[in-house]
Amino acid sequence: MSKDYYNILGINKGASKEEIKKAFRVLAQKHHPDKKGGDEKKFKEINEAYQVLSDDKKRAEYDSYGRTFSDMGGGQGSGFNPNDFGFDFSGFNKEGFGDGSGNFEFDLGDIFGDFFGGGREKAKRGRDISIDIELSFAEAVFGVERKVLLNKISVCETCSGTGAKSGTDMVTCSVCNGKGKIHETKRSFFGAVSSVRTCDNCGGKGKVPKERCHTCGGDGTVRREEEIVIRIPAGIDSGEMIRMSGAGEATQKGTPGDLYVKVHIKPHPIFRKENKDLVTDLNIKLSTALLGGEYNLQTLDGEIKVKIPEGVGIGEILRVRGKGVPIDKVRRGDILIKLNIQMPKKISKEGRKIIEELKREGI
Repeated sequence: MSKDYYNILGINKGASKEEIKKAFRVLAQKHHPDKKGGDEKKFKEINEAYQVLSDDKKRAEYDSYGRTFSDMGGGQGSGFNPNDFGFDFSGFNKEGFGDGSGNFEFDLGDIFGDFFGGGREKAKRGRDISIDIELSFAEAVFGVERKVLLNKISVCETCSGTGAKSGTDMVTCSVCNGKGKIHETKRSFFGAVSSVRTCDNCGGKGKVPKERCHTCGGDGTVRREEEIVIRIPAGIDSGEMIRMSGAGEATQKGTPGDLYVKVHIKPHPIFRKENKDLVTDLNIKLSTALLGGEYNLQTLDGEIKVKIPEGVGIGEILRVRGKGVPIDKVRRGDILIKLNIQMPKKISKEGRKIIEELKREGI
């Protein structure tokens, strides 16, 4: 039975790309295997669902047939059947291929490589790292640079990741004899199958350093503290995730993983963010609502004077242009001030007389 990718991400079938992306971010953060209580199996399932539903072609195939064909639908639950690709293995018998010789040699990567991304072996990749950071409201509005110190597997600074001692010569790898690949033969129901894989000793280069780096022992990586600069964009929302490609853990003869930064924002005492605008509530006196006046308001840019026009009503909104969230280097959103008229709880005799007079005048 094919997997229900919509159910895995907790979205409906008509979800937009943005909704799919948001659902993936939330679930990936929750189930990431590096987190306490993470679930690697669930994380892989979530990633598989996202890879299909975020791609228009794959999603269309999945919606129509319950599986994808663009990448042969890995993980669709249907299993791998060579006949699905037009190969006829009727010539195979328990002794071998066709002639009953008892063995045959071919590279499975050569046959199936085009169907699975064109490569025989997936490149090694370092582990992803996820961290949480807390920002003030102003930092989230205007953007900020944060430096964090991470203890992680990083590229060796002594040899710059080569694994070689400085000035040493490179020699032919003794494991693969300089070929960079290793042929392995295994028995299978086809007979003796010979496959090819990248040499682990030299990483496919065919050469290794004559003398290994004394710091990393030739691995090219070491565990150390590394300072990472995180650039927070202006206007980020709480709960958003920043992905820093290549800032995760390094790996020998491969590509580094990514760093995922989840942002948490402290609430502001008077402002809240609505898209590119900053919204606040302002309590004014009844007399100010009737006659107008001025109030001082402390904004993220400093104190400003807010002019209240005569005769404003409850819930009216005043707009202060250009004091909101930055849109680009020139433009900014606005400050929206929602007016609340404070009604007096007690009225003096003199005040009552004045109100009665206003009442007679039809006010």
